[in-house]
Amino acid sequence: MIHRVFNGNSKRFGRDLGAALLLAACLALLNTTLAAQDETAKDDPVAVFNQAQDLHEKGDLTGAIKLYEKALAIEPAFPEAEYQRGMAALSLGKNAEAEKAFRRAMELRADWPPPMTSLGSLLIDKGQKVEADKLLSKAVELEPQNAVALTALTELKITGNSPPAARETLLATITNLTGKANANAALWSARAALENSLKRHAAAKSSAAKALEADPNNRSALFLLADIALSEGDIAKAKDIAARFETQASVSDQLKQIRAAIFADDGKPDEALAQLDSIHKPNKASDDLRKRINTMRTTSAADLEKQLDKNAADPLILGRLCTLYRRENPEKAIVYCRQASAAEPENVNHAVGFGAALVQSKQYETAVGILRKIIEIVPDNFTAHANLATALYQLKRLPEARSEFEWLTNAQPRSPGAYLFLGIIHDEAGEYLDAMANYQLYLRLADPIAGKLDIEKVNLRLPALQKAIKDGKKK
Repeated sequence: MIHRVFNGNSKRFGRDLGAALLLAACLALLNTTLAAQDETAKDDPVAVFNQAQDLHEKGDLTGAIKLYEKALAIEPAFPEAEYQRGMAALSLGKNAEAEKAFRRAMELRADWPPPMTSLGSLLIDKGQKVEADKLLSKAVELEPQNAVALTALTELKITGNSPPAARETLLATITNLTGKANANAALWSARAALENSLKRHAAAKSSAAKALEADPNNRSALFLLADIALSEGDIAKAKDIAARFETQASVSDQLKQIRAAIFADDGKPDEALAQLDSIHKPNKASDDLRKRINTMRTTSAADLEKQLDKNAADPLILGRLCTLYRRENPEKAIVYCRQASAAEPENVNHAVGFGAALVQSKQYETAVGILRKIIEIVPDNFTAHANLATALYQLKRLPEARSEFEWLTNAQPRSPGAYLFLGIIHDEAGEYLDAMANYQLYLRLADPIAGKLDIEKVNLRLPALQKAIKDGKKK
């Protein structure tokens, strides 16, 4: 019995030993193969490049650059590695290294649009606009649907004050591309910017809206709409757009410039200059705004009126006097607003200020006529609609006022004031459910400090309103 067991174990031991030897041989062969593959990978620039790409995608830019450089050490004529090294360096703010890499990539592959586009965009920031124009134009010639190059070229044409004919040519190219299916937000935004530079504001607003349909957070389109709103005297809309960026940790120069313009139009020159002082790279637009603000800082209406002795038709001074007198002396403000509008008829800002001054002076009938004419010119001017709604409400033309307040809530759903007036209008008409809905929206959106008195009034009204609804006194 013991012998049989021993013999059986001996056979099994033999089989196990054979399997172990076979496994050891396979492992040895596998290790040899893996080692050979590792050695090959170390010498394979494509494999190293792919590893660099993985790090690049994960955000390890420094690690990616090291591997791109390793791939280039193995194969110096590797344009993709040069280009990607440049992109990683650019993301790290190492512009000189990025420029060197882009130029080397172009040496290795002469007709390759990506490094041309990236280098052209980089040169715009450096102020080397002539070379940038050549590079970006060549990139578009090689790749007509290159949205990045077209967008950069648009910026160059606009900031470089290119002749209208040059902008028209570029606009025609971009318009053709946006006419095709699936045009992206960048192309629509570039089209809007060109249209705006050619003073086609209605078309620019339409194109910017298309950009926002494709990308609701497209900064270029939003800032362009804010610029147009300011040029049309629509401070309320500009504020609403700027508020969308208030929660962001970093504040761009473009947003600071928008804020400065809003403060300037709001009659707050010191706050406006503080925004301009914080801009890292001032431009012509910010410099022009600073000059305008310095004139606006004159808070003495008497001093400004003395300056009119030298130039009675200066629209900047007249516009400032229109703003200064609007609250303390609306009748006088009307005179200056009218003169400013006559001196600078293309500036809708003065006309909107004129309408607002008429409302302040309680000349509601006249205000309604003026504001309706303004809205015919700029149909989506929030400030004009707000003043028109106020004038109609004061005239007790409630159905017309309600239409205007409803327009305001559709245009800016998070603006509380219109909901308050809609609540009052529905309340007075006995439409208690609609009144309750609008009051609740007002309470949800109103500033607890600025709207303290109105909030208290609404809260006092709610119990009686709830009882009326419960008792069936509703329409």
